[in-house]
Amino acid sequence: MFHTFVFCCLCCWHLVGVFADTDTVKSVSVKEGDSVTLQINVTEIQTDDKIDWKLGTNRNLIAKINGKTSKIFDGPDGRFRDRLKLDHQTGSLIITDTRTTDSGLYEVKISSSSSEDTHRFNVTVYDCTFCCHVPEAVTRLGISVLVGVAAAFIVVYDITSRKGEQERMEQT
Repeated sequence: MFHTFVFCCLCCWHLVGVFADTDTVKSVSVKEGDSVTLQINVTEIQTDDKIDWKLGTNRNLIAKINGKTSKIFDGPDGRFRDRLKLDHQTGSLIITDTRTTDSGLYEVKISSSSSEDTHRFNVTVYDCTFCCHVPEAVTRLGISVLVGVAAAFIVVYDITSRKGEQERMEQT
């Protein structure tokens, strides 16, 4: 039971709003169904800024900002349909209603007239099939304990009743 509790706690633990440094890979964990924001170190997008968000080893373009205009793509297999958002002030990527298929390496390239930065995020979306129903599991465990205690009581009662009956028969 303790190990299940620890597992559930780890599954349900998630990070929202991770800040990335250039040329490092930040690990981000999120529970399936929650939203996650991949934040970059841009305080405000300038008119000459270009931001490209890519996914996976194939680096498929999933979102881009060019100055004040932006475009969001559904991904190569349509997995992000209506679930990606861009923060138009900072360029951060928001994934809503996360799914396990959203796990992977996300890369953002930020280009301006004076510099170019790349940030990488390793996103892991946990399927919390077991930990999302903790109240139900606790209820079932409680009922199981009660049924077990009741069964043990019946067995003990039956044994003592038969023993008492046998003793009465021997006395007569």
